[in-house]
Amino acid sequence: MNCVNLIGRLTAEPEVRYTQTNIMVTQFNLAVNRAYAKPEDKEKADFITVLAWNKTAEFVSKYFRKGQQVGVTGRIETGSYDDKDGKRVYTTKVVAEHVYFADSKKEDTANPFAEPATSFPAVTDDDLPF
Repeated sequence: MNCVNLIGRLTAEPEVRYTQTNIMVTQFNLAVNRAYAKPEDKEKADFITVLAWNKTAEFVSKYFRKGQQVGVTGRIETGSYDDKDGKRVYTTKVVAEHVYFADSKKEDTANPFAEPATSFPAVTDDDLPF
């Protein structure tokens, strides 16, 4: 089974491109911390390239920014090509099937009493069925 789950931080802004048939594809890189064996070892990170297609690509390009912590569920895809010197180059990427926010919601420091952008209408006891 080819299934990948990652949580990491975007190392740069997502890159948006379109195929010749006008399908949106977004590429981004995640810095994913690697567990270390001993407490005195420093944390290391793997830098993983992720591709998102269609609606997922649109979501990523619209809402994800450099430095954000995000989660990705997808699959590994490998490939190869010949570079300009004729040398074979092998690639490994994760194709995202689901992406989600993994950061805690940031507060508005300018106005801590501001209403959240996605607030629900106020509910009173009279509105409850019990």
